[in-house]
Amino acid sequence: MFRGSDPINMDAKGRMAIPTRYRDLLSQLCGGDLVITIDMKSTCLTLSPLPEWKKFEEKVAALPALDDLGEMLSRFVVGQAKDIQLDGSGRILIPSELRDYAEIEKKLILVGRTQRLEIWSENNWNVEREKSQENYRGMLTDRDRMSDALKNLSW
Repeated sequence: MFRGSDPINMDAKGRMAIPTRYRDLLSQLCGGDLVITIDMKSTCLTLSPLPEWKKFEEKVAALPALDDLGEMLSRFVVGQAKDIQLDGSGRILIPSELRDYAEIEKKLILVGRTQRLEIWSENNWNVEREKSQENYRGMLTDRDRMSDALKNLSW
């Protein structure tokens, strides 16, 4: 559904324009109703169409009450989530507390992750990309570190 990465500038009011290649898709999927929240593994934000977010929320709600990961997901990821709407100009407003969490200033990178999008500061994305490329190279040369699913992945 969502793939690729796009450099984007955020305006002084904290708005970013969603690339046109995603606007029609988001209108079809959710009428522009989105959910934005923090990512617990990385210093970025996730942007999900509302129907996809609801599926995630149901999975979190179904986790055992005493599960530590479930508690963290519920408290921090779900607890920080904000409903937002794609405006008539194809923009979203990123709440200031979420901009602060992700260290987002003017230059952003929007990354497609199949069912959701990630919003990164340009600097954090560059650091993450470099770190990941080094890790992936190591994983590709050490098949013992790969899951069976990755060993059998091809295109």
